Amino acid sequence: MDFLKNSFTFLSILPFFPFLLVYFIHYRWKHNKKASLKLAMDVTTLFLIISVSALFNLSFDSKFGFYLILLLLLIAIGLIGSAQTRIKGKIDIRKMAKIIWRMTFVLMSFSYLVFTLIGLFKYIFITMS
Repeated sequence: MDFLKNSFTFLSILPFFPFLLVYFIHYRWKHNKKASLKLAMDVTTLFLIISVSALFNLSFDSKFGFYLILLLLLIAIGLIGSAQTRIKGKIDIRKMAKIIWRMTFVLMSFSYLVFTLIGLFKYIFITMS
C-alpha cells in the first residue's frame, strides 16, 4: 500500500512523468499518435489538478486550492451545459466531459508552470533576505 501511495505522490509532484509514461506506452502498443496524446492528456489531468492545488496552497499560504479548482470546474460544467442546451436543445454529457477535461489539462498545465515559477521566485527571495 505504501508503494501505491508513494507512486501517486511522486506522479503528482512531477505530472509530466505520467504524461510521458502513458504516451510512450500507448504509442508502442497502438501506434497511434493522436490517441496516445489524448489518453496521456486525460490521465495527466488528475495529477495536474492535485499538483496545481498543492502549488496554489504553498504559494499563497492557503488551503483553498483544491476547492477553487473544483469550483471552477463546476462553473465550466454549468456554462458548457447551458451552451449545449441553447445550441442543440439537449446536453451531451460525454462530449461535455471531454471538453471540460481537456480544457482543464491545458489550464492546469499553464497554472503548473506559473505556480512553479512563483514558488521558485518566492523561495529565492525568502532565502536571499
